[in-house]
Amino acid sequence: MKQTSLQQLYSPKSICFGCGPANEKGLHINSFPENGEMVAEWHAEPHHQAFPGMLNGGIIGALLDCHSNWTAAYFLMKRDDKDKPDCTVTADFHVKLLRPTPSGATINLRAHVVESTEDRATVEAELIANDKVCATCRGTFVAVKEGHPAYHRW
Repeated sequence: MKQTSLQQLYSPKSICFGCGPANEKGLHINSFPENGEMVAEWHAEPHHQAFPGMLNGGIIGALLDCHSNWTAAYFLMKRDDKDKPDCTVTADFHVKLLRPTPSGATINLRAHVVESTEDRATVEAELIANDKVCATCRGTFVAVKEGHPAYHRW
């Protein structure tokens, strides 16, 4: 039985380039909770390359940003015993590109919350290809309030 991702479940009309199910040209990241962390598997297409056989760094950043954002949203939802996540946005994120990422490999994303306060969570994430960590990310994601332009995006 195919599992429903957080994006498909909680934001099926989202147009976000990285994780929006409704963006026909987007990356369509699908994040799933698993054993206390968030995981995703993703496959590049030829137009995601920086040069032959290697994934573009901006695509790597988008993958880590959106996956980490959903990690934060899900964590805050569970922590606060809510039935759906508040809309969260990126306050900051820092990506370290450790080695070239092969575009033909299955891309695995793993993320977990390392700190949280009332309205935000700090997430650490990894992008793995061919069993090697190719990039890492640490970012802060904030649950927005009514009046913020992203408040109703989910």
